[in-house]
Amino acid sequence: MKRLFIILSLLLIPYTALAANGQTVDYEVNGQTFEGYYISPADKAPLVILVHDWDGLTDYEVKRAGMLADLGYAVFAVDLFGKGVRPTETAEKKKLTGALYADRQMMRTRLMAGMNKAADLGANLSNAVAMGYCFGGTAVLELARSGADLKAFIPFHGGLATPEGQNYKMTKGFILVFHGSADQSVPMSQFAALAEELEATGIPHEMTTYSGAPHAFTVFGSDRYRKDADEKSWARFTQFLSQTLQ
Repeated sequence: MKRLFIILSLLLIPYTALAANGQTVDYEVNGQTFEGYYISPADKAPLVILVHDWDGLTDYEVKRAGMLADLGYAVFAVDLFGKGVRPTETAEKKKLTGALYADRQMMRTRLMAGMNKAADLGANLSNAVAMGYCFGGTAVLELARSGADLKAFIPFHGGLATPEGQNYKMTKGFILVFHGSADQSVPMSQFAALAEELEATGIPHEMTTYSGAPHAFTVFGSDRYRKDADEKSWARFTQFLSQTLQ
């Protein structure tokens, strides 16, 4: 009976509480405090830098980090908005992301600050990739264009347009894109344009679309979630990690 009670109690604990060794981490960027999340199953485990969607670093990213840790990867989820800034209203989400879209150098600075904090914690940046969801996917491609020394950059249903005046000439890693062909926020014209640009620049890449998948098709529990597209993209993603990270 006692054993049954323990099992039932564990089932009621949120996933985030079960993420072994996971911890929130404060760090400073230009005098502002940010709060990331770090989890590592072992010393010098291969690293995934994870970038959040436009609602900030929430339980969703923590859950994805836990899923990756279960597979043997360390994860540092960066914070691009600031400690305690987790918007719930669309207007505030647009304001926060709009500020970073308008100041790409600020976006890069915050991304690099997160990576540097991961290194301070002992994460292995020499054996790492970056991935992100929606807004986070857009930020990951910004990181790729900055010349960050990572093995790959992986957006899930992120914005794919290249800002005016930018290009991929400094990109050092592989580009792996997962996109829904029913995405009304990021049209297929952006997908095609990115493929043409990467090909012309000589950047190794792989880009996959999923029929019927709208924007944010990986978000559990939402009306946009598409189980088939989520599971297929996750399977390819984790296969790619096993092939790329040592």
